[in-house]
Amino acid sequence: MEKIQKSAIFAIRSTIGQEKNTADMIVTRAKNFNLPIKTVLSPPGIRGYVFVEATGKSVVEQVRGGIKHAKGVIPGEIPMSEIERFLVPKPVVVGMEIGDIVEHTSGPFRGERARIIRIDEGKEEITVELFEATVPIPVTVRGDFVKVIQKKEKEEEAK
Repeated sequence: MEKIQKSAIFAIRSTIGQEKNTADMIVTRAKNFNLPIKTVLSPPGIRGYVFVEATGKSVVEQVRGGIKHAKGVIPGEIPMSEIERFLVPKPVVVGMEIGDIVEHTSGPFRGERARIIRIDEGKEEITVELFEATVPIPVTVRGDFVKVIQKKEKEEEAK
């Protein structure tokens, strides 16, 4: 009869900017040494930490050993409620509003500035009017192809 061990989530400190590499090395090391690591998570919203789901802290210490950018294990277990919000991806267009001024970061209009005229949250696309165009033609682009450089100006408060 197999004994089922309850797993917990532990946090490993890592060099800032090296979280993804650290997570990849942890996964590789866990496979090579056949360690009971279930999940390795390196969410983009948290810098300097990698989360590991394992059966115990000793397993996490074992997998961390010898990895250059893995600095140490944070004492105690991390509750699932602390990292749940990083498991659900946030739509790219959240925070953008009609009237915001954006700059294209990739694609054929890279470097061009435009004003948002429509937002499609379902498809994560925005429709913009380019400033440099002689005739204002609406162009639809993916939300991650632009960055907001200026929020729309709020109307004056009612007197």
